[in-house]
Amino acid sequence: MADSASEFSLVSSTSSSSTSSSASSTRAPLGGCAGGGSMSCAVRDLLFWRDVRKSAVAFGASLVLLLSLATLSAVTVVAHVALALLSVTISLRVYKAVVQALQKSDEGHPFRTYLELDVTLSPETFQAHAAVVAQHLNRALRLLVRLFLVEDLVDSLELALTMWLMTYVGAVFNGITLLILGNILAFTLPPLYEKYEVQINHYVSLVRHQTKDLVGKIQAKLPGLAKKKSE
Repeated sequence: MADSASEFSLVSSTSSSSTSSSASSTRAPLGGCAGGGSMSCAVRDLLFWRDVRKSAVAFGASLVLLLSLATLSAVTVVAHVALALLSVTISLRVYKAVVQALQKSDEGHPFRTYLELDVTLSPETFQAHAAVVAQHLNRALRLLVRLFLVEDLVDSLELALTMWLMTYVGAVFNGITLLILGNILAFTLPPLYEKYEVQINHYVSLVRHQTKDLVGKIQAKLPGLAKKKSE
């Protein structure tokens, strides 16, 4: 009897350990693309610096573009970018044409590979992206209606407090400056969070618990602010 009990405990411990190991092995890494679209995966890989060269190019190009928009008009920036791109492509096209004429070779157009790429957007792809955009737009509209028509007084007061704080932020920073700061944070915070995930989650959970306790105390003292329980 004792042998069967020990055997049962051994089997159960083995199965539990195998289950936990398989669960941990199937857990997607932070910044992974499990179940995500190709576009979201590409953006996530850039923000988490999976490929340092691509992330550095994307970060540098976006930062230069935003800094240019901060000092110049959008029309000027677009015109200069287009002129720079045309200068490169036209120079390469003329150079290849001269080389082919001198060498009497027939290599063809230098951008033939890119010209033959299919860059058209299929109706199915367009409808899929439109459906995703419509889903997010409808969710945002429902949230705005719920907040501005005060379905929940606490949430509406939180929005009012946030907008009041944003008035002070807007007095110090303009829109382009906020975009520049957002771009820098978008490329620096994800790798830092991935490196210090345990410590950050610990402090965030502490802040959430304290905030939840504070809101609970306020709602207990003011019954009119109590949130409606979901049916």
